[in-house]
Amino acid sequence: MSGTSGNLVSAAAALHCPHGGRASAAGSASSAVSVDGLPVHTGSDVFTVSGCRHTVDRVPQPCTAIRWSPAAGGVTVDGAPVLLHTTHAMCFSAGLVPQGRPLVTTAEQGVVCR
Repeated sequence: MSGTSGNLVSAAAALHCPHGGRASAAGSASSAVSVDGLPVHTGSDVFTVSGCRHTVDRVPQPCTAIRWSPAAGGVTVDGAPVLLHTTHAMCFSAGLVPQGRPLVTTAEQGVVCR
């Protein structure tokens, strides 16, 4: 592991663009790992944004997607890096214009190995 730490982003996480739009994984998370019964998101999941009210010069330019850039060498599930609340990500408009980092709210988690 490259020293990156943070809380896992599971299906329970609240994800928003910087303008208040709600983000969610398109389809369901495909992870074989779960936290509190909810799948953990990985870099292979696709996230869409709805309800963004961002405008530029009074022209709507809503965020429509989030792209994640997980660091190399981290924990993987089925070959895809897990997403942490600290993983670099960017919100984009439909025209692929970067519009700011998403807001990620996760619950504190503990890991128990048995």
